[in-house]
Amino acid sequence: MKIALPVDENKIESTVCVSFGRAPFFMVYDTQTKQHEFIDNSLAAASQGGAGIKAAQLVADQQVEVLITPRCGENAAEVFSAAGIKLYKSVSTSIQETVAAFENNQLAPLTELHAGFHGHGGQ
Repeated sequence: MKIALPVDENKIESTVCVSFGRAPFFMVYDTQTKQHEFIDNSLAAASQGGAGIKAAQLVADQQVEVLITPRCGENAAEVFSAAGIKLYKSVSTSIQETVAAFENNQLAPLTELHAGFHGHGGQ
């Protein structure tokens, strides 16, 4: 199974990013092969608006089955729902701890979605 997480840097020692749509990178991890890769999210992160939707499409294009994130906007969640991707809430800033928690069935589904910022420049 392939899972994705928003991360601050493109290295395994990085931290889970608190922002989904504006995360600099996504780590895609295969729970069967234990291999990981980093996907650059700079186009969505730098966009004036719609970052969550753009980032969600980027993640969906990686053929992942699960996204683990601290929070997610409603529009991005709609993309994930349409793609059949399940959302889980991260409980740690550590990538390794987050992946281990998922593999041990210790993460809860992400059910609280925020409305998003919709191009207001974070204001």
